[in-house]
Amino acid sequence: MASRFEEIDLDSLKRLGIEERGGLIAVDDFVDPYDPSGEVDRMLSVIPGLFSGGDFARAVEAVAEAAGRGAPVVVMLGAHFIKCGLSRLLIDLMERKIVTAVAMNGAGAIHDFEIASWGKTSEDVAERLPDGSFGMCSDTADGMNDAISEGAEREEGMGEALGRRLVESGAPHVDSSILAAGHRHGLPVTIHVAVGTDIIHQHASADGAAIGQTSLRDFRILTAVVSGLDGGVAINVGSAVILPEVFLKALSIARNLGHARGPLTTVSMDMNEPYRAMVNVVRRPTAQSGNGIALRGRHELLFPMFWAAVRRGVVRGE
Repeated sequence: MASRFEEIDLDSLKRLGIEERGGLIAVDDFVDPYDPSGEVDRMLSVIPGLFSGGDFARAVEAVAEAAGRGAPVVVMLGAHFIKCGLSRLLIDLMERKIVTAVAMNGAGAIHDFEIASWGKTSEDVAERLPDGSFGMCSDTADGMNDAISEGAEREEGMGEALGRRLVESGAPHVDSSILAAGHRHGLPVTIHVAVGTDIIHQHASADGAAIGQTSLRDFRILTAVVSGLDGGVAINVGSAVILPEVFLKALSIARNLGHARGPLTTVSMDMNEPYRAMVNVVRRPTAQSGNGIALRGRHELLFPMFWAAVRRGVVRGE
């Protein structure tokens, strides 16, 4: 039986291509990793071991120690991280197997896919909303929705399907894609969506069954990763709602099955103190045993310093 309520017809949408839409962020704005050496030691030497300085040092030490033991380090991302041009720093940590899994929300996947495919992402919402052209990019929607539908047929997770599509299609900026890095290096990159929150859901090409199937599979993949977090580290960078909620449910399943009951370190990096990140990442998972750390600062300043310190810490551990 069909619903007794009327649905909007999306077949008559006025859409536009990526070149016409443009983007506020370009791949040329992305920063490149380098080989941290003596100057990192000098920088770290002037960070006091007091207050946030001590928290920063504990977070770096936890990641370096986990990497040295081969324990999981999971990074959960809000979309703004990618718009800050930081993807290649995270990819560097993935390539070195320091970061062993990544989880993103749907918007993060969109920015990553657009950067890899066209070297630009993000639109001026305030400018385009009045005439209804916001979110109407056909290239992004149809490309991603087709990859997701194909992924559902192949019984893949959404992150796996999108990463594979970028690599197999020869996307011109694939070296700047977290999704593609996961595919190339055999690391899980999972996508966790809320239906209706992402611009690709605005289009007739969106298949709700495929979106739900592939994102649910990613939830189960992430839960398997979280199950191995004894002695590992989970870092949330800028996701205020989706990833903290997903992480809490994944951790509950893992512990219900007898896993991840030992000590773990959780870190929240954000510009403020979002309620769910603080309770679902920092406090609740570490209430019995572990170490919950909150670091405050803008991503474009805090994460490069964290990346350099982690790289240096891993080298020292060797």
